[in-house]
Amino acid sequence: MFPVDLVRDAEVLVHRLIQRRLTIATAESCTGGLVAGLLTEIPGSSAAVERGFVTYSNAAKAELLGVPAVTLDEHGAVSRETALAMAAGALQRAPVDIAVAVTGVAGPGGGTAMKPVGLVHLAVARQGQPVLHQECRFGDIGRTPIRIATVREALALIRAALDAPAPP
Repeated sequence: MFPVDLVRDAEVLVHRLIQRRLTIATAESCTGGLVAGLLTEIPGSSAAVERGFVTYSNAAKAELLGVPAVTLDEHGAVSRETALAMAAGALQRAPVDIAVAVTGVAGPGGGTAMKPVGLVHLAVARQGQPVLHQECRFGDIGRTPIRIATVREALALIRAALDAPAPP
């Protein structure tokens, strides 16, 4: 289902989480659960993967993750602010150490001049650390390639959160 190299990356990441006794939740919009799907592709991942939120609509983002309506109204679903709120909301609503969030425009339609197809915002929240954010502009490379590229970047951002120094 996933590219072999991506499964290998996920396996390494899941084992790192397990070794460190850390748990993770996903909050996904444009990927529709693919990050959680990839992580749970790994045998034994239940020791690290606690849950996934698929929050495709704005109502789901607000209801399940507590994304403020004002954030969605002022910045839109595809924004740095929404990704940060999604990650923070997942971290707050799930008994986990880390939460990853993704929101973007996978296309083929739905893009605008300000938010073109291929624009994705990702965020990772970790207990006791600042929330990390990344903006990607993949371009209009196709729906599936955008979603797979987003999953790849989500793994990289989770790794960055794991590698960040612990707060004093």
